[in-house]
Amino acid sequence: MDKSVISTTNAPGAIGPYSQAWVVGDMIFASGQIPVDPATGEIPAGIAAQTEQSCKNVKALMEAAGVTMDNVVKTTCFLADIADFTAFNEVYAKYFTSKPARSCVAVKDLPKGVLCEIEAIAAK
Repeated sequence: MDKSVISTTNAPGAIGPYSQAWVVGDMIFASGQIPVDPATGEIPAGIAAQTEQSCKNVKALMEAAGVTMDNVVKTTCFLADIADFTAFNEVYAKYFTSKPARSCVAVKDLPKGVLCEIEAIAAK
């Protein structure tokens, strides 16, 4: 089976012992993307801006793998506060127009104190 690591400077680098994404056969598995601007290392304020940056980071990984956001078939979304669900969805819907399958849960904490994280699985 063909497999390869995806790495791009257009998304934040891994902050631990993991890869940004893997391509395995016709599938792409992207690690969770937090809202870090890869150019500056900054984290925007507020759930809308953080969701936007997380989505941009997922998009950068998909592009590095040679696919578009329409190829995403499953996401798992993590929110620091479930009260942000509606605001998160408003931004998320602009990027994931093909409506992939999704899980969205609230968690106690996220890396760097961010408000959201998005991981994705795509098919070529």
